[in-house]
Amino acid sequence: MSIEANLREIRDRIDAACLRIGRNPRDVRLVAVSKTKPTAMIDEAAAAGQTLFGENYVQEFLAKAEQVMAKVEWHFIGSLQSNKVKYLREKVAMIHSVDRLSLAREIDRQWSKAGYPADILIQVNLGEEESKSGTQEAALEELVRSIAALPNVRIGGLMALPPYLDDPEMVRPFFRRLRHLAEKLSALDIPGVAMRELSMGMSHDFEVAIEEGATLVRVGSAIFGSRR
Repeated sequence: MSIEANLREIRDRIDAACLRIGRNPRDVRLVAVSKTKPTAMIDEAAAAGQTLFGENYVQEFLAKAEQVMAKVEWHFIGSLQSNKVKYLREKVAMIHSVDRLSLAREIDRQWSKAGYPADILIQVNLGEEESKSGTQEAALEELVRSIAALPNVRIGGLMALPPYLDDPEMVRPFFRRLRHLAEKLSALDIPGVAMRELSMGMSHDFEVAIEEGATLVRVGSAIFGSRR
């Protein structure tokens, strides 16, 4: 199947998942994860109407951002080192993977030069996996309060990369926990914090994520094919 056909199928599945639980499909945005994929594939997806792309690696993203001619929105979704933040300033619309105060401080410092605040999500390590980034649940509230005090950063929600399980239903409890964490934080009414976004769900489980409240689903292989 072509990228255009893949996108059409995924959008149909997003619509169906929303309709099953009475959500408006317009409340869910598809992030096409284009890491390791050539610029030509991004151009093809953009020509098919996809406007939002997620990248994981700073150097790869910078090269692609210069080459892609279509008007697209870039999100950075990968693990981020503080010394690479400066390269993302004024190039990405959102950073999904903020998991520590030192990183948030550097984002704040860099975006002070941009003249507008950075939109970020806080990444939570729900499975407490050593191989994955993300703050622990127990430290989440304190981290959010600390980051919210930074003047050039806006916390817009949470992101999670749960354990990979073949059965999407087995991942559902993780998605539900992220939603409950967002609801708890929202109820605290912390200035500068809005739990509008839940970035969760990938190619094999995004429908379950949508049923549990995802507003951003990160889909790569189902659009572009498996990574070689």
